[in-house]
Amino acid sequence: MTDIHTDHRSAIVAACRQLERDGLNRGASGNVSVRAGQDMLITPSAVGYDALLPEMIARMPLADPNGAWHGPRKPSSEWRFHRDILRARPDIGAVVHTHAPFSTILAVARRPIPAIHYMIAAFGGPEIRVAGYARYGTAALSENVVAAMDGRNGCLMANHGMVVGGPDLTRALWLAGELEALAHQYYHALAIGGGHVLTDAEIAETAEGFASYGVQSADAESQEEQA
Repeated sequence: MTDIHTDHRSAIVAACRQLERDGLNRGASGNVSVRAGQDMLITPSAVGYDALLPEMIARMPLADPNGAWHGPRKPSSEWRFHRDILRARPDIGAVVHTHAPFSTILAVARRPIPAIHYMIAAFGGPEIRVAGYARYGTAALSENVVAAMDGRNGCLMANHGMVVGGPDLTRALWLAGELEALAHQYYHALAIGGGHVLTDAEIAETAEGFASYGVQSADAESQEEQA
């Protein structure tokens, strides 16, 4: 096992435990993946985060069409949309899927999140889309998620949860928290009659400064200091 794989495996375990601490996941729900060269590393199926160990993380060649995997435990049943997002989006290096409460409430209602807060600009556009429903683990679900993620860094999944993708795991975790915050805000805005939606132009203006906004990876922070 290479050093990069070892580092990523440990980071995935830490990320899973952070998601649980932050209330974005519980038990064995949700899953996390990271691009590692030509491979994808992904959480295993049916292992609670409190029992998860780095050596349990499954490795899957991104180019393999049949879902070949290596490891002591089989990968998450949702490996298809993780793999297909990483294939379709070279700008994404990590994918986080959770059943966070307010994101899941809106996903159950199949309500996209409009631009009720400027933080939506972190997701690449003026709306968080809802991916069409298909049974978990299927190619159909993967197709729906990849389509909803087109030009976006996150989406809701109808009657399921949410998924986000970032250039690295640090950013992806931050986006997961921000998407749940937007869902929380929108849910409560609806309860008092709705909120004022920002215009596309206002979100586009905000997006111009978002390349370096929010939690950054250590590499990004180092490059900013040297600039």
